[in-house]
Amino acid sequence: MQDNAGFYGPLQYSPLWLWAGIALLTLIVGWYAAVFLSTRNRPAPPAAPRFTPPSDIHSLKEAYLARIDAVEADAAAGRLTSRASHQELSLLVRKFTRDVTGVDAPRMTLAELGSHPLPAAAHAVGRLYPGEFGAEPLPPLARSAETARQAVRSWN
Repeated sequence: MQDNAGFYGPLQYSPLWLWAGIALLTLIVGWYAAVFLSTRNRPAPPAAPRFTPPSDIHSLKEAYLARIDAVEADAAAGRLTSRASHQELSLLVRKFTRDVTGVDAPRMTLAELGSHPLPAAAHAVGRLYPGEFGAEPLPPLARSAETARQAVRSWN
């Protein structure tokens, strides 16, 4: 037996593994940088189109008053239920408000509508709510239609 087997140093890894590790780390850092930079450099959203008020509010009022009359006639003919008629009247008041002011009233809750300086619209929609969402018996449609007409007529 040999007393001195000699000392052998550790085996060296191939330089290919070193370069593969560096390349992998570079790819990971590059991916994180690309994700970070792509989420930070967003272009500004396009500006909302400016609202231009209608030039002939009188004809707009007449058109909405005719639509309110049509809803009332459809309900009288049985083509619309009472609840659907109330909902349509509320939607007409909201659409009229949008067409006159540019405020997106059809998508607003009653509280949001009340927070805008639109007291006539908020008051009318609030008076139409029992017919839209209330329990039976619903308020008379003629009274609700007159509320909607008054909201349209009173607009300056």
